[in-house]
Amino acid sequence: MTRIPVEKLRENDKLQQVFFTEDKQLRTNRNGTLYLLLRLGDATGSIVGMYWNCTEEVAEKFEAGDYIHLHGTIQLYNNNLQLIATKVKKVDPESIDENEFRTISPVDPTSLIANLTEKFQGLTNDHLRDLGLTFLADTEFVRQFSLAPAGIKNHHAYPGGLLEHVVQLANLIESVVSHYPQLNAELLFTGAFLHDIGKIEELQYERQLGYSDEGQLLGHIVLAISILDAKIAETEKSTGKPFPKELATQLKHLIVSHHGQYEYGSPKLPMTLEALALHYLDDLDAKIHNFSNLMKEDLNRESNLTSYHPSIGRKLFKSKRSPN
Repeated sequence: MTRIPVEKLRENDKLQQVFFTEDKQLRTNRNGTLYLLLRLGDATGSIVGMYWNCTEEVAEKFEAGDYIHLHGTIQLYNNNLQLIATKVKKVDPESIDENEFRTISPVDPTSLIANLTEKFQGLTNDHLRDLGLTFLADTEFVRQFSLAPAGIKNHHAYPGGLLEHVVQLANLIESVVSHYPQLNAELLFTGAFLHDIGKIEELQYERQLGYSDEGQLLGHIVLAISILDAKIAETEKSTGKPFPKELATQLKHLIVSHHGQYEYGSPKLPMTLEALALHYLDDLDAKIHNFSNLMKEDLNRESNLTSYHPSIGRKLFKSKRSPN
């Protein structure tokens, strides 16, 4: 049976095929019967799966992050498609072409790193230039930075997403600073490069996306400050020049304030022009990417509106510019 990508699933499709298990929860219904709530995906999108009348023995045979072969049917429930599974079996990942199941950045990371390197080489502030090039000369940092996602669910949530997001921010900054000459363009660019570096340690991304223990206990903002301190010390050692304390403080403020609001996890509100600009540009890039993906991956093919998304509190209108 030919495998049907998630983006092409339709009501009443009968399936016998492999999915990647993005999430798995064993639950109990009102009658005390066990069932599995699944989030199943491939490179084209994801869909909710339900396995009714499940047993603990079946549930223990696979975990989130595994590939599973399912028998099931696509049904419409509350105007959303879902997969009703009747048979589940774990699949050896060695037999799978993972490119069919994992979304990766469409842009070559080598070209993106080269783009950032060129931008840092062009800075007139030698302290910011030396700091950025010290980061980019660290092969392990570059490996992690090129592989990490920018998030788990909301935006750029795939390997390479963090690097793609940072370069997009850098390009946005080049457009914005020409309209606002009062902004320190080099400080803002360096802040954009640094703002999410803690995610290389906060997140797990070698295979399944998730959070590390450090990520759960500390979060990417605290981790970013630690990474920056270490690289400043390394830069001072390699150049023989002290890094200005005030400049380091401004860079740290860009990191700790980029979420913009206390309720969004920001330890401080933006208090400089550069911090204010970084917050809004970061939020813009994240939201445009997130909304575009929600429209693209929506399974309500016959409707001009997507299904309701609790995370953003609304449906989205799919205009003709949407690639659905």
